[in-house]
Amino acid sequence: MPDFDFKQYHYRSINAASDAERAAINQELKDMYAALPDEEKETFNRVLQAFLAKEMGRLKSNYESMQGSGGAN
Repeated sequence: MPDFDFKQYHYRSINAASDAERAAINQELKDMYAALPDEEKETFNRVLQAFLAKEMGRLKSNYESMQGSGGAN
């Protein structure tokens, strides 16, 4: 099973200098997906969904902790 390192793409996208750079990073992911054999596309989607759920949970937790501290920032 291939190792999909979505974190590197996520961090690159966060730190992108422009919308064009962010779009190029997203295109890299689309190209990677398109190049996968069909049997690996399901794994790609499952791993991506798990990464996104984990990341969204982390962001929600950070947001809630900031709100709990009076929201000052």
